[in-house]
Amino acid sequence: MEIINWLQDVREHVRVSVRRRSLRQPGQGFDYTGDEYRNVVRRVVSAIHPRRMRLCVVEIVQQTPTTKTFRCERTDGPLPPFRPGQYVNLFVDVDGVLTSRPYSIASAPGSEILELTVRDNPGGFVAPYLLHEIKVGDELETTGPQGHFYHEPLIDGGDLVFLAGGSGITPFMSIVRDALRHERPLNIHLLYGSRAPDDVIYGDELAELAAKHTNFDYTLIISEPPDGYDGVTGFIDAALIQEQVGAVTGKTFYICGPQVMYDFCRAALDELGAPAHKIRRELYGPPADVTREPGWPEGLAADALFEVDVAGRKTVRAPAGEPLLNTLERYGVVVPAICRSGACSACRVKLLSGKVFQPSHTGLRESDREHGYIHACVSYPLEDLRIRL
Repeated sequence: MEIINWLQDVREHVRVSVRRRSLRQPGQGFDYTGDEYRNVVRRVVSAIHPRRMRLCVVEIVQQTPTTKTFRCERTDGPLPPFRPGQYVNLFVDVDGVLTSRPYSIASAPGSEILELTVRDNPGGFVAPYLLHEIKVGDELETTGPQGHFYHEPLIDGGDLVFLAGGSGITPFMSIVRDALRHERPLNIHLLYGSRAPDDVIYGDELAELAAKHTNFDYTLIISEPPDGYDGVTGFIDAALIQEQVGAVTGKTFYICGPQVMYDFCRAALDELGAPAHKIRRELYGPPADVTREPGWPEGLAADALFEVDVAGRKTVRAPAGEPLLNTLERYGVVVPAICRSGACSACRVKLLSGKVFQPSHTGLRESDREHGYIHACVSYPLEDLRIRL
């Protein structure tokens, strides 16, 4: 490049630099250290990251005989931004017991409707209440969006494989809807395992999206097919993954479903040679039967009872096979909780004495372990305990 007047160029550079510095200065006449500034910041942060939200159920969709989708509008402000794949923690009072459960957001960001899909859980506590008691017009209270189960373009790349089981389809619905609506440069392969054809959640919409978009493949796998069923059957094993999506090289795998499904799919991906850093997971709650987890003490029954002394509060009787968090809630002891699967540490309590069992997949940090903290949502008493909230 030919420099015609270097002095003029230097002067112009100085002028631009001075102007840039002036624009970086705080606005004149505003106290950035006072209450007014702090209040502005609080309002902005609360709008973007609300601690709690009030939702009104405006529509209920019967997805399957065992599943409903609750379509909700926020009543205390606009819906905050969120990443497709995140969840909210829903607070409920069931027969006087204050508790909560995480539910993935199925709707895409930008919608005025928040979709929460709930599947019946035999022996469950919250799901039956929501399915049988909540009606259109009822209000629900949740946290703001939470979680890290979303696509990171720089890390995950653009070739994605989603492995879903049962209600584990819900976070993928948000990701798929968002990606296809905005024509994001992604290739998505969805392998969705379900017990029976009539138990498939969002089945019609998924089939329609796959027919319209060449960068979205959808394969439904039925484990208990009826007579005459001509679709794909069986389980999401190594052979099926390889058959449907080809080589694992360059792909990122996301798994969402019950723990048994994660263990099965993870073994399949290990067999195929998928790198560990290319496997993402989202779990819903604690194990269905903790006594079947590796390392559970032989001979210890799930209904064995132990005393738990909540220091300075009360003493409760806790079954060995129930998460400590659930026991405390039944006795009216309020413990903050969000994910209920050991990942977020919101329910962390100090273990003063005694011994607990924690499944190997829990997200307990090494620093917590060293200082005697446990996650109440995935901790099971093995003897009498003393804890501090």
